[in-house]
Amino acid sequence: MNSSGRHLGRTILRTLLAVLLGVVLGALGTVVHRYGGDPWYPGLVLALALTVAAGVLARAWAGYGTLLGFGVGWVGIVQALSLPGSGGDVVVPAGVLGMVWSYAGVALLAVVAFLPAGWFADVPARRKRPAA
Repeated sequence: MNSSGRHLGRTILRTLLAVLLGVVLGALGTVVHRYGGDPWYPGLVLALALTVAAGVLARAWAGYGTLLGFGVGWVGIVQALSLPGSGGDVVVPAGVLGMVWSYAGVALLAVVAFLPAGWFADVPARRKRPAA
């Protein structure tokens, strides 16, 4: 197998792992986002912070493909948990908190997508030489 085939294989594996990470963090965030009470919901803040951190990790890992994979996994599980279950219960009720969790997570992943590419480069940043 040549190096481009191995690179493609690694990229696909990383993307699949990013989808899995999105599913896990989307489910975890969905469970904890309601922790707290009016006016302060630390569970929501923690869940959104973890979403951003994992999005940055996914983008730094292998670029936009893994970030997209993470986002697909995250959105998929959050939306699935928003649907009524067999008993009619939902984990993300249709209310302000559920809407903030769903839409703010997507918005924050969009922000991660627009972060400068230099932050994710594998080359070290150039240092300015002191003037003589």
